[in-house]
Amino acid sequence: MIDFLGIGAQKCGTTWLYERLDEHPAVDFPAGKEVRFWVRPGNEQVEAWTGLFPDVAPPTKQGEITPAYALLDPETIEAVHRAAPDVQIFFSMRNPMARAWSAAKMAVFRSEMTIAEASDRWFIDHFNSAGSRKRGDFLGSLDNWLDHYPEDSLQLIFFDDILADPRRVLVDLSEHLGVDPQFFMGRDEDELRAPVHEGMPGVIRPSLLGYLRDLYAPQIEALAGRTGRDLTDWLEWDGNE
Repeated sequence: MIDFLGIGAQKCGTTWLYERLDEHPAVDFPAGKEVRFWVRPGNEQVEAWTGLFPDVAPPTKQGEITPAYALLDPETIEAVHRAAPDVQIFFSMRNPMARAWSAAKMAVFRSEMTIAEASDRWFIDHFNSAGSRKRGDFLGSLDNWLDHYPEDSLQLIFFDDILADPRRVLVDLSEHLGVDPQFFMGRDEDELRAPVHEGMPGVIRPSLLGYLRDLYAPQIEALAGRTGRDLTDWLEWDGNE
């Protein structure tokens, strides 16, 4: 039986969450971090997914973290719900401008270029690509999942909080998943703060920073209104990650 799902988002600390949760004695990832079952063709054989999570004795909880699940269409989310109606869900997000910049830098690397070699037009095209815009549409993703799962089953995690107070993030997440939070209370703070995958270096150009701010300001303001969280720092992001 699967007990929890981490559904996103890309470049928002999901690998760190996996590494820390995997250290908890009552948390198990029997198929690893990213199963990606629901984003692959042929996912009609639901037993192939649920069979990855055999029955375990309490208090163990088991699950997977696949950031791409944030992008699932409503029909697929409905199929997930039919297969696992009682899972606890968590969704990690960060400033969508910083997320878009981090993803673009990775794309530059994969294109065998340097940041200096990539033009403003190249970056702007990447920012506006369907994949990048969809990955930064946190509210759209949340709405799709909350159409099928109750709000109290989904916990939001802000990347800012992972950086500022990782212990509190893990304690709160442990409580959400139903495992003992005391494990993280006794952990060394420096160990918890250790990054898992550091982002690629590269300072954003002022021209690109202004473009991203215009692109994402409406979504940031809408997210602040929905969550009740002050996201002024996101709007005033200076390009440092």
